[in-house]
Amino acid sequence: MYSFEPNEEQKMLIDAVSRYAENDLRAAAEEAEEHEKFPDGLVEKGWEMGVLQASIPEAYGGFGDYSSVTGALAAEELAYGDLPGAMAVMTPNLFVLPILLAGSEEQKQEFIPPVIEMEWKAFTAAMIEPALNFDPNELKTTAVADGDEFVLNGHKTFVPYAADAEMMIVYASVDGKTNGFIVPAGLAGLSVGEEANKLMSLKAIPMYDVMLEDVRVPAANRLEGDFKAVLAASHVGLAAMAVGVAKASLDYAVNYAKEREVFGVKVAQKQAIAFMLAEMAMEIEGIRMLTWEAAWKLDTAKEDAYKAAYLAATGAIDMVMMVTDRGVQVLGGHGYIRDHPVERWMRNGRGFATFTGLMIV
Repeated sequence: MYSFEPNEEQKMLIDAVSRYAENDLRAAAEEAEEHEKFPDGLVEKGWEMGVLQASIPEAYGGFGDYSSVTGALAAEELAYGDLPGAMAVMTPNLFVLPILLAGSEEQKQEFIPPVIEMEWKAFTAAMIEPALNFDPNELKTTAVADGDEFVLNGHKTFVPYAADAEMMIVYASVDGKTNGFIVPAGLAGLSVGEEANKLMSLKAIPMYDVMLEDVRVPAANRLEGDFKAVLAASHVGLAAMAVGVAKASLDYAVNYAKEREVFGVKVAQKQAIAFMLAEMAMEIEGIRMLTWEAAWKLDTAKEDAYKAAYLAATGAIDMVMMVTDRGVQVLGGHGYIRDHPVERWMRNGRGFATFTGLMIV
């Protein structure tokens, strides 16, 4: 059975990530949202902690072994500080980890080290499509083999940092099966729209549409490994970040309820509020355990690992919306004003149902 106690290396990493999340990400969150961009150096400082590098083997430029558990622990702490900031710091994960999980040895040797060994740069991935029935296993974007190349056609949306990306992974359907393709910037037929689609909770992250019209990529750039492994890692990342956002809302609500007096009584002493806070904590702990278990099963290649990851993500989507909504309720009218961050966390929480493919650990 998996352990609930992080090892010493995990503790050191989590401690560093936690300090950065609270002292840097949380402190800059309001300014970043107001100005719709992160302060200079904020994302780069997070990258320098080496969260991704710690999950990449030395053979590919990292200094650790891939661990979904470690990634989940770090993602929760980063999102506790600020969700958009966490996603920005971990944007290169969207490019590197699919190659690690589903790429060939040649692809790992060629494409991972340049990302890992340099400062933060915009390597990203394009999975989401502008469709009401979007399903990563049934993509509208297609890739058709033509000799030693594949021809890609389709439309992607909510692609972080696409305008600045040197390379991105584009997910497409190959005869009904989803595969990723490593697509360098500047290819004929590849175009990036104007920055748009500002999500109500991710205003600081530049998001773009990406259009592909007969884009030709070498067949050698196809990730032929199991896409289910990539999707499961994305599900665990989503669940972990949802736990972080929910925990931030709960902690703030608890502190407010302990300090705020209404008619001479602390809000926390109101039975209805106390029950509400207890239920919030229970939901968070339950999903955290599902997330850790799913991450452990991925690391140990358990037969039901993909199912566990899906269950964790599905449960986390409902949990984070419930918890962040109640965080606003605990503050009453103050919950709706921007002097308190709970309204921002509620907007974060609402978005998780649409975040598939925007985070991976």
